[in-house]
Amino acid sequence: MWLVRPALPDDVDQILDIAGAAGSETARLSSTLPRQRDVLAEKINYSMASLAGNVTTEAGRPKRFLFVLQSTSTGRIHGTAGIDARAGNSQPFYNYRRDALIHASHELGVSSRVDVLYPSHALTDQTLLCSFSITSELRNTEAFELLSRARILFIAGHRDWFTSTIAVEIQGVQLEDGSVPFWDSLGRHFFNMDFETADQYSGLLSKTFIAELMPPNPVYVTLLSEAAQASIGQPHELTVPNLELLQREGFRAGSYLDIFDGGPVLEARTDALRTLVTSQPKTLHGTFEDCGDTWLISAGEGSGFRCTLAKVSNTLEGTLKVPVGVWKLLGKTAGDEVRIAPCW
Repeated sequence: MWLVRPALPDDVDQILDIAGAAGSETARLSSTLPRQRDVLAEKINYSMASLAGNVTTEAGRPKRFLFVLQSTSTGRIHGTAGIDARAGNSQPFYNYRRDALIHASHELGVSSRVDVLYPSHALTDQTLLCSFSITSELRNTEAFELLSRARILFIAGHRDWFTSTIAVEIQGVQLEDGSVPFWDSLGRHFFNMDFETADQYSGLLSKTFIAELMPPNPVYVTLLSEAAQASIGQPHELTVPNLELLQREGFRAGSYLDIFDGGPVLEARTDALRTLVTSQPKTLHGTFEDCGDTWLISAGEGSGFRCTLAKVSNTLEGTLKVPVGVWKLLGKTAGDEVRIAPCW
């Protein structure tokens, strides 16, 4: 079975294996997941403090959460997924906003539409899904769906911690040789560093350094290379399964782009997310039969949050029959409340 739970300090080495395995698909993907042990350990500790209620937005320390996907048979960690309750974490959260300008001359009878990118931090303080990483063999599996959607069930159970809108950055185009067309045509000229280095700075520190180095002026898309123009708003090939799952959830690409690689930024109304809308609370009861449809089932608050997949039987009285083994996995017993959502 698979279990999604909050990350713990003892998970740090296994998470590093996922995030930085040389030559792996996961390592080719940009992430807000640090690849330095001490920074990752700090991120895990901050997540634990957020779950314990020791971090408050009012004190200028927004909640940030990190979850792991664990195999219950082996104990191994196979993926991570995070939530920042407020994008930017008390600092500006930068993106490009894509818009258009009309250049016209009545005398010449010429009119042209030109795409322009405006530096923006309008998404600052919106809830942000982040740090999604999973081992390659689990892509397009039920474990993949569980890891992504468990975050929405966590939001459903802690709704007042999160904003009315929610966003997620999807990594943009990266070529086989590791080059990133959008970055090479734009960002590299101002940062004097390669894409991976800039991306790691963003994960280790914040995107505040962008404001210090990037020009505040609009960028005319036609001045970028053809490869960069073609990559704008396009996802990295390895992120397509995640993109499609998020689209089924209700996310849609808007006018914002990742400021480093030009990948799409998806947005949604939190209360309209499919998992949240279709989820329902139930009272837990036991059965020794392993039958029924497979559902996502979550339980627990804060650091006690757990989410798994299980075959369940509904009753008309609002109770839920699940195998007793699932009780132990969730840390619950008969009569406790759980939340379920149908698998897709």
